[in-house]
Amino acid sequence: MTRQIEPTDIKLNYVSIAEAKKMSGLRLILGAYAVPGPWREACKGLFHVKGIPYTSVVTADEGTSDLLIGMDNSQSELIAWTGQSSAPVAIWNDELPRSKWIDQIFLAERLEPEPQLVPEDIDLRMRMFGLINELASENGLLWLKRLGMAHGPLQSLPEDDEGRALWTFFGGKYGYAPERAEAASERIIEILNTFHEQLAAQKARGSRYLVGDGLTAVDIYWSTCCGFVNPLPEDINPMASAFRAPWAYGCGDDDVDKALTPELRALRDFIYDEHLELPIVF
Repeated sequence: MTRQIEPTDIKLNYVSIAEAKKMSGLRLILGAYAVPGPWREACKGLFHVKGIPYTSVVTADEGTSDLLIGMDNSQSELIAWTGQSSAPVAIWNDELPRSKWIDQIFLAERLEPEPQLVPEDIDLRMRMFGLINELASENGLLWLKRLGMAHGPLQSLPEDDEGRALWTFFGGKYGYAPERAEAASERIIEILNTFHEQLAAQKARGSRYLVGDGLTAVDIYWSTCCGFVNPLPEDINPMASAFRAPWAYGCGDDDVDKALTPELRALRDFIYDEHLELPIVF
């Protein structure tokens, strides 16, 4: 990183779902977590780059959970408002909540056309959305990494261990099966190789970005997703230290670590230096 960043204790100011429903403007349901969830950081990044102010919203009131493991979620405020149980969600005025990454990109483009993050050229646009899909959609890098997070505990914890309920619930969200988790690393490597090849082709034509000649949404998604396997340093990414372990926001697979090439890591650093908010604030 080239930018000089001072460590900070600044936190996002969150409002409750009940408060947010009474507001207008842009509200982002992020969840007040102590880790840089890659989907939430990408969503934040879209609106940061556009200079669009937003109100941060928790996923549940303090002392409660919107994800009651093994229990009836019919009283969840998050589900009642958004029809699903994950963050981030973007809500603009009285429009329908947007919980899908592609809808969040198009909302940001509509609210503030500049800087343009979706290419006009159809070939570039298709390439950009295809690359983001390999990161952020079902069976993409983030999805596969979360299968790996569930795999260890579900293979090692005894059947009567209280901790299994959490990981069974977590794994169920991502369609966990042992054989799918065991095959995840190979597919993650394929995705990383594709990104490396794309970046090399761009470098050969004189561009520092993944698609075209300037920043697009895929650069934001790459940079925030990269932190799921290679977190930024503590001084600019003050996440809960326990999550820096290989099973969480790290990499315990030598082949995956090798596929995450110096060039891909440098791209992440460049995008954060030039375009995204540092330190990362939760």
